[in-house]
Amino acid sequence: MSDNPADGRVLEEQRPRKRRSIASFFRQFADRLARGEPVAVDAAQHVAVEVPDEPDMAVTVDRMNGLVSIDIELEWPEEAGSVETSVVASKASFERYEDAAGDYRWRLRHDNRNIIADSGEGYTSKQKATQGLESVKRNAPGAYVLDRSRDETPLGEGGSNATFELFTDEAGEWRWRLRHDNGNIIADSGQGYASKQKAKQGLHSVQTNAPGAPIDPVE
Repeated sequence: MSDNPADGRVLEEQRPRKRRSIASFFRQFADRLARGEPVAVDAAQHVAVEVPDEPDMAVTVDRMNGLVSIDIELEWPEEAGSVETSVVASKASFERYEDAAGDYRWRLRHDNRNIIADSGEGYTSKQKATQGLESVKRNAPGAYVLDRSRDETPLGEGGSNATFELFTDEAGEWRWRLRHDNGNIIADSGQGYASKQKAKQGLHSVQTNAPGAPIDPVE
């Protein structure tokens, strides 16, 4: 047994997840890893690890008693890459506020001060606005992206209960909206983009930053 009080398991999460959601997790992991940034490893993005340039990597596949498991393990000396807990891995924060009509709304503001998503509608209570943004936190990362300008249709079961829709508005600008399976729009881009590529970059930023974004009430 180690004498270091910091030793031991830092995180353990196990739950069923849709394949699309798993793919989204690994995509975000890979993007941050490639950029040399701390990698968030939990759903809430509060535990982050700094992976060195050349860790040891092991991949094992086991089959036993009717179950198949895949283990991917990265290992390195602790001094080569830190582990941080209670961090904010997101580069954005949710602002929850009351508008001039007395409705509650939220917006997702990037650290560069740009608003990258908003609620698109007002809610009758702060609680309902919070429930709305929590739904975006859960559903944005694994949501399909459909190009409505091509009249695309859903591809089947995705990694969340919502779908991003890309479309052009009456002014010819590109926008996106995040539509829940119940038909409700739970988030939108809040602005138009000059190109489809820029709109996609905007929604991908939401997919990456929404899950771990803190909530900052606006007085």
